[in-house]
Amino acid sequence: MPFNPYLSWRSSLAGMIGLLLWSLGAVPTGLSAEALPQSATAPPNNQTRQVDALLQRAEADQALGQYRNALAALRTAQSLAEPLADPARHATVLGELGETLWRTGATAEARHALERSVALARQANALPIAAAGLNHLGNLAADQGDAQSARVAWQESLSLARQVQDPALITAVLINQARLAAQERDSGTAETLLAEAARQTQTLPASHDQAYYLLAIGQLRRTLPGASVSQQTQAWQHFTAAAAIARQLEDQRSLSYALGYQAQWQRDAGRSTEALALYRQAVFAAQQANAPELLYRWQWPIGRLLKAQGDHDGAILAYRQAVVNLQTIRQDFAPDRAKNHAASLQANSGDAFTELADLLLQRAAGQAAPAARDADLRAARDTMEALKTAEVRDYFRDDCITALQSRTVTLDRPPPHTAVLYPILLPNRLELLLSTPDNLEQITVRVDRNTFTSVVREFRRTLEKRTSREYLPPAQQLYGWLIRPLQTTLDAGRIETLVIVPDGPLRTIPLAALHDGQDFLIRRYAIATTPGLTLTDLRPIPRHQIQPLLAGLTQAVQGFPALDYVQEELAAIHTAYGGKVLENETFRLANLQQALKATPYSIVHIATHGQFVGDVRNTFLLTFDDKLTLDRLERLIAIGQYRDQPVELLTLSACQTAAGDDRAALGLAGVAVKAGARSVLATLWLVNDQASGLLATEFYQQLQRPDQSKVRALQQAQVRLLADRRYQHPGYWSPFLLIGNWL
Repeated sequence: MPFNPYLSWRSSLAGMIGLLLWSLGAVPTGLSAEALPQSATAPPNNQTRQVDALLQRAEADQALGQYRNALAALRTAQSLAEPLADPARHATVLGELGETLWRTGATAEARHALERSVALARQANALPIAAAGLNHLGNLAADQGDAQSARVAWQESLSLARQVQDPALITAVLINQARLAAQERDSGTAETLLAEAARQTQTLPASHDQAYYLLAIGQLRRTLPGASVSQQTQAWQHFTAAAAIARQLEDQRSLSYALGYQAQWQRDAGRSTEALALYRQAVFAAQQANAPELLYRWQWPIGRLLKAQGDHDGAILAYRQAVVNLQTIRQDFAPDRAKNHAASLQANSGDAFTELADLLLQRAAGQAAPAARDADLRAARDTMEALKTAEVRDYFRDDCITALQSRTVTLDRPPPHTAVLYPILLPNRLELLLSTPDNLEQITVRVDRNTFTSVVREFRRTLEKRTSREYLPPAQQLYGWLIRPLQTTLDAGRIETLVIVPDGPLRTIPLAALHDGQDFLIRRYAIATTPGLTLTDLRPIPRHQIQPLLAGLTQAVQGFPALDYVQEELAAIHTAYGGKVLENETFRLANLQQALKATPYSIVHIATHGQFVGDVRNTFLLTFDDKLTLDRLERLIAIGQYRDQPVELLTLSACQTAAGDDRAALGLAGVAVKAGARSVLATLWLVNDQASGLLATEFYQQLQRPDQSKVRALQQAQVRLLADRRYQHPGYWSPFLLIGNWL
């Protein structure tokens, strides 16, 4: 097929429309694996044909939502196109690369690629490519909150699109401009732009593109702030027209969107019966199109409507179908492109899991038969477990948990004298699932999510004030909600170890510092944390031939303050265990890599500043000369790189997570999963004091006892600090968490 830069770029119109619909909550994917272009898999004859084939492959991958694969293909195409004396082709590659980088959150690199694409397109006088690149630059700027730059780019794109008489691209730009106006609550401007976009669609032939544009215009009109009856009517007409085009083209995916949007329209109008019928038609069309990414979008609201009608069994079935389909496609979702990456899975699709768990817990509470009750409780826990697994994958932006899950077994029955507490925080109540060796128990606590979260935030804030006892009221209140309702069961089971699977804000606080009015919880129980039951490898630490690698900073580097007591901490551990020490200037990234490559250390202790924030790309551990990201850490200590067994214990003794940032705490909770370590001992906040070194030293000394578990060793170390009058305040000893394997 001869190369045509205009058609090659315009062949990505489905991707452009996808970006439009993505912003409205839809992810159209136009191809199945069986329909991939043959030329994308055929052996290339020369460099030019290789570039063309890779472009088609990338387009197919994007249509399937497989952005990592598309990115790999486009990077290869870029390296091949660079030396070609063909600026139009090179501009096309850079434009596609920039678009894909934007979708995957690499905004700086995306901007650079798109700007180069536009410059090369102008050089080649390929105005359609330049216009499309400017449109994407506008999208990128709008996502980053730079409305003025977005307007400038879109206006220039619109001018070029009109110059080359491209009604499809004109429509795309107008819709993007309208979307920004709607976000700024400028409904008048948005409506003017949408009216012009709607007129442009009338000049297009009946096509998939025309259908998707009508859907985008309809959704924007439906959701405009203060939308009038006329605008709502027009939205319905757009959806109806899109459905007619889809039927004419026998395009089941487009038809599913149109029917689903009509169902949303009917739902908003209060016509639940009509909405339910349309949602079911949308599901049928999605099934015909083999589109699980659409199935969950319609099955979820079916569940909500059935719940509202009192059909809880039917609602549970619909929710279960939605969750199954969501899990099927979850790994192919591109990360959030928005400026605020804290918009995580929980904010987007996680509510489907929580709402299903809520229904299951309600049904369990009313079950008379113990077997049916137990089945619903386990199903609710499994649903939340699936969400926690997806949240960890979502935070780290990869499938790092897959290898770990292959080595784990769901913990249905805890070991003797151990209980697992699984709090589930719902909008109107707190549900506690307590697993003991003999039973799975459900306890409902009447506290709403907002009240509970507020007390958690106050507890975290006051814990870090080591000169006051302001922490006591929230510590006692949280004890009353989380522990007191379980006390009888815990006492009857002679529980000694309490494992917490924290939910949401609970990840940001140490439960060891909860207080019953007489003493701290740590006096009573050894306390461990795990991000999820299926994310915990429960093999005990081997006591023979322990080899530690000890690394840390005592000097101020890269703008971070000195850690005055790290030298004593490393020296004490080295005295007990031996091992290799990397300190200050020797604690360089290259030296760390060389040490881990040379020896499969079972313990890796890193005493340096660690910053955990909501975006994993800005989460790191400080070395003398660089920043060790979690991706780098994973590559250094993961199985299959330089070792055939995981690190038994990774200690990060000077970490800091932002108070009130649940997503940052998720990063800390999931670091064991990401790094491939069985256990992590880490701090929620920095304790730059002798206390940190004393606790770490005592922990390792306790761990030398052959009968001592890691969680009991931590308990003994914390209790010893608590007995020291200098360090009685929980701000000193409680931020240390044992995450993952507690044995």
